[in-house]
Order: sequence, then C-alpha cells, then structure tokens
Amino acid sequence: MDSLLQLNHCTIRFGGLTAVSDLCLEIGPGELVGLIGPNGAGKTTVFNLVTGVYQLTSGEVRFCNERLNGLKPYTITSRGIARTFQNIRLFSSLTVFDNVRAACNLHLKHGVRDALLRSKSFVVEEELIAKKTMELLQIFGLERFRETMCKSLSYGDQRRLEIVRALATNPKLLLLDEPAAGMNPVEKSSLMKLIDMIQERFQISVLLVEHDMRVVMGICRRICVLDYGLKIAEGPPEVIRQNPKVVEAYLGGDAQIRSSNA
Repeated sequence: MDSLLQLNHCTIRFGGLTAVSDLCLEIGPGELVGLIGPNGAGKTTVFNLVTGVYQLTSGEVRFCNERLNGLKPYTITSRGIARTFQNIRLFSSLTVFDNVRAACNLHLKHGVRDALLRSKSFVVEEELIAKKTMELLQIFGLERFRETMCKSLSYGDQRRLEIVRALATNPKLLLLDEPAAGMNPVEKSSLMKLIDMIQERFQISVLLVEHDMRVVMGICRRICVLDYGLKIAEGPPEVIRQNPKVVEAYLGGDAQIRSSNA
C-alpha cells in the first residue's frame, strides 16, 4: 500500500528537552490510525510537526510523496491536511454557517479585484461555496443552527462543527486531537459512529489522538503508542492491548486497556 503520510525519523527538541525522538510512522489512503500514550508522551507535538506549527530538529515529513519540512501551516492545509484541536477553536464571533464558509475560502479561485467588482466568477464561486457549506451542515445535522452564533451551541455540537470546518478544506488526511474530551458516554458512542461515517463518506484517512481507550480500541485499525516521545509499540488493537510496554507506560492502565473491548 502506498503511503499518504510518512514521518521519517522525526525528532524535535525544545532546548534540552526531546519531545519526539526518531519517530517513524506511515499512514496509507483510507486508514484510521490511533496515536496514544500517557500525558506528555508527545502526541499533540506530532500533530504540530505534521501541520507545520513546529519545525523538525531532524527528520522528514512527506505527504503525497512531497516534502513538508519548512512549509507554513496554511500551505500544508491547502495540500490536504486538516486538524481539530484539544481545546475547541471556532470563530466565536461568527455564525455556524460563516465558520464553515470561512474554511471553504482556502481554495478560492477569484481575487480581490473580482470581489470588489462582484464579477460573474466571484458570484458563481460564492454560490458554490454557500451550497457546499449547507451540504456539510446537513450531513452533520447542523443546518438548523445556520444563523446561530457558534458559542451558543452545546459542547457536542461545537465539536461536530469543528470537524465540519476541517472537512470544508477538502482534506485527504484529517487529524483529530482528543475529539472525545469532555464528552459523556452517549456522546462518545455517537462520536465513534460519526468518525466511521466521515471516513466512509469522504474517503479520507484519519489520525486520531485520544485518551479514551474504548474509543480508540473501538474504531482504530492500527495504533501507534508513544511514551516520552518514543514509539514503544505499533499494531492492531488486539496486539496493543496485550503489549507489556504499553501496560507499563500507562502505569496501572492494564484494566483500562483490557476492558476497553468489553
């Protein structure tokens, strides 16, 4: 299988601290991969490396066989990598509709002159963006909130909106950073179904960082485990669940990992 994303011996240091060390990881088209580990293991740092927020100390990130090292985050997003965040980062002063529409603007073809003159190409493209925005909101059951300020949404709906906004950039790879954080068991079950639907409907790859082992073990086909920036295990859920290094890294997480399949 051809790789969509390749992390080749990636290392990042902050002063004397090595946050991620010599990490190798590949994600293929259509894969749903989990990235797990204790607090401080380097999971979100990996996301920041992939999306250009942090620059590598050494190593290489490749996407669709192109090198990403040194590129700005917006350039990387335009090439097909989108992400969500641990702490929801919506545009609180905008409506639900405008939050998604803003993301659609990443691939605009018309320029400032077209916008000022309201040229035919500008009007047509804006109509297409509005149509796409509404289609996405309908898919995720958010169309009734079109004119609602996003800060007025429930926590679960804000999480869904953040995912919708990421999908509006037309990604090939979606990075989900702890999407189940703060959710109750019912909301987590809905989230698992939502992620499965996203992958099937949009035909994209997903890299998931999540602390809830029930979520990770329930939907991921392959899991990579970090501890203090080092990859200590990689494989399918049934193998990871029994791995002694993983159990030790979670410091008593034996019961949690094993019971996640129940």
